[in-house]
Amino acid sequence: MAYQTIRHSIEDGVASIALNRPDKLNAFVPEMHMELRAALEAAPAAGARAVFLTGEGRGFCAGQDLGQRKDGPTPDLSETLGKFYNPLIRTIRALPLPVVCAVNGVAAGAGMSLALTCDIVYAARSATFLQAFVKIGLVPDSGSTWFLPRLAGSARAKGLAMLGEKISAEQAHEWGLIWKVCEDERVKDEALGLARHLATQPTTALAAIKAAIDGAWDRDLDKALDHERDVQGALGRTADYREGVAAFFEKRKPAFKGN
Repeated sequence: MAYQTIRHSIEDGVASIALNRPDKLNAFVPEMHMELRAALEAAPAAGARAVFLTGEGRGFCAGQDLGQRKDGPTPDLSETLGKFYNPLIRTIRALPLPVVCAVNGVAAGAGMSLALTCDIVYAARSATFLQAFVKIGLVPDSGSTWFLPRLAGSARAKGLAMLGEKISAEQAHEWGLIWKVCEDERVKDEALGLARHLATQPTTALAAIKAAIDGAWDRDLDKALDHERDVQGALGRTADYREGVAAFFEKRKPAFKGN
């Protein structure tokens, strides 16, 4: 597939995807939604065992491209969310691969939501995060009302959403919104390096970890214990488990295959 709004490649078991509308700070348009989802959905069958996501130019993603709506009719925003944004968020969360994100600049509105959707998020020291929705009279969307209180707590979530104030990468890290802050010139290399590492790990177990933690909010302790029991039983029958145990006793690096 020829992509117009993203850059895409697969190497060393990693599907590398870069949002590629740098002149618009990689703001979303319908074509970007469709291309990004297509690349993500194709990644497992194409042999990828991890995904690396970033943005081209000086921004990660500025959210919706409002310029496309300046002179047109008022859109049905519920239709926009249902057709484009919500399927994208669900695709990333359901993907049976770890998704590593490098936020290389501003992440605003749905761009911030996109970053929070990913499993492990690195941010450049100069990067900023902004829940911009209130500035145009909207509620946070693309999962932000779900992610923010779970990651940062209710008080900070309401402050971010109601005030629409920009926060730094360091503050996002302090609040638990992201995994790590890197120097600007290193953020993409470090995040890609982690994605390459994860691609060598027991992929089935990584997918199970992702699903278990995402689903934990809907389980009480008893259900969580039962879920761990069932998943552990299945993983204990995989080739990767046998390889991991053998490598432990043989004092060598395991060669995981993802099965």
